[in-house]
Amino acid sequence: MNPVIQCAGLEHTGLPARPLHLAIGMFDGVHRGHQAVIASAVAAARRDGGLAAVLTFDPHPSVFFRTGEPVRLLMTPGAKTRALAELGIAAIITQTFTPEFAGMAAEDFLPHLRRHLPQLAGIHVGDNWRFGRGRAGDAALLRSQGAAMGLGVVALSRLAGDGGPISSTRIRALVAAGDIAPANALLGRPYAAEGIVTPGRQLGRTLDFPTLNLAWTPDLQPRHGVYVVQVWGAKTAGALRGVANYGLRPTVEQASEPRLEVHVLGDCPYGPGDSLRVDWLAFVRPEQKFADLAALRAQIEKDRAAAAAYSLGVG
Repeated sequence: MNPVIQCAGLEHTGLPARPLHLAIGMFDGVHRGHQAVIASAVAAARRDGGLAAVLTFDPHPSVFFRTGEPVRLLMTPGAKTRALAELGIAAIITQTFTPEFAGMAAEDFLPHLRRHLPQLAGIHVGDNWRFGRGRAGDAALLRSQGAAMGLGVVALSRLAGDGGPISSTRIRALVAAGDIAPANALLGRPYAAEGIVTPGRQLGRTLDFPTLNLAWTPDLQPRHGVYVVQVWGAKTAGALRGVANYGLRPTVEQASEPRLEVHVLGDCPYGPGDSLRVDWLAFVRPEQKFADLAALRAQIEKDRAAAAAYSLGVG
């Protein structure tokens, strides 16, 4: 897989002189609905030897429109880049979202794109995507302007899942509630944490429960609790099954910030300094404070058994 071309805004693209098929959106989570839009752009690029690219925005528009209460994001920019690259995207244009950009008239948006992207051949969006001042622009405007400019416009209907349209908003609510399995079904892959293992207090070893402490500070915090997970890293060919606690560790320290600690079932070759991805598979129980370490140890054994049962397909 070739490295993704990163462009800091429409004014700084420098893309190859090939037909450009552009998917537009925030793509937070890169869920199944996003994947359909991406697939449309990638397929079009493959048909005419063009380039499949994404136009996305930073920060999230809610920073300006929901002052003091912006949307909490599911993914870091790095994680989003990797997910888009895996789907075949060759270039990502990250447009800084400013009040001036937000104030652009909807009718001016497509000419603005064409001016900065002269190789633009097609646009791919979800049919609910809105743009321009007051969110006045829609798929119908894109189609009419695109036809006049010789641009193909594909606006895909929203995919449905689990009784409703798939959206980043729904997935954020599920993750915040700890409903990881339903969130994963809408994402089309496991919700994940990525980070570097950092040294810990090694209290888990005294409980016969050594853990990997992952440096991870998500914008959107999942529900504090215990989860079945799988761990990916460079030292193993496949995933290692484990059980993780995300929270404040009220029994042993009542931390000021939540921490992700992962116990791998079986032998674990990883330690401080290693880069890992932790896929979250299922919620086991909420975080709780135990009367003493003996009670905590007894519950840990139950959590470990739950993770082992899940790995055998009966969890």
